Amino acid sequence: MIETKSRILDTAERLFAERGFSATSLRRIIAEAGVNLAAVHYHFRSKQALLDAVMLRRLEPVNRERLAMLDAAEAAAGGGPLELEAVLAALIAPPLRLRQEPAYATFMKLMGRVLAEGDLGTMRKHFGIVVERFLGAVARALPDLPREELLWRAHFCVGCLAHTLLHKATEMFAATGEVTTESLVAFLAAGFRAAAPVNLRKHA
Repeated sequence: MIETKSRILDTAERLFAERGFSATSLRRIIAEAGVNLAAVHYHFRSKQALLDAVMLRRLEPVNRERLAMLDAAEAAAGGGPLELEAVLAALIAPPLRLRQEPAYATFMKLMGRVLAEGDLGTMRKHFGIVVERFLGAVARALPDLPREELLWRAHFCVGCLAHTLLHKATEMFAATGEVTTESLVAFLAAGFRAAAPVNLRKHA
């Protein structure tokens, strides 16, 4: 029974990562996993529940590490301003590090696809706490950045991370997860610190 459930999860993870959630049918998952529809419904009830199970299986430790890193950054700051680079590293470093591990490689591609496709329901369910903590931390690091611009830049930040996870940038440039993290953090920090657009500043 456990073996069947794991086989379904592994197959769904691979197909969702390769083809996307909408383009992957339960029929395709069943065929490639070598199980019947009853087994999928018994363990997961629906395709959406199957995606949630795939996400939860891998994402829980990633988010736990992210929040632990953010806790450490906040503790180091004490009552002072947070270091922006430390906040960004807390968001980016855990998935990029795990991207190098065979057991997580396919899932990180899936995570990149979910973020890139803007699946808001799945994102809220599995990233909600992380997003709220991250937004609050960036606001503390950059208190003068207008809220509207903060949200736009956070959106661009997620897009950059999704693209990096989905398209194997670490392999393209022969870089480790640590090097990719440093480059991406430096790039995003510069973007977050850039002056707000003139029109936005007029209405702030």
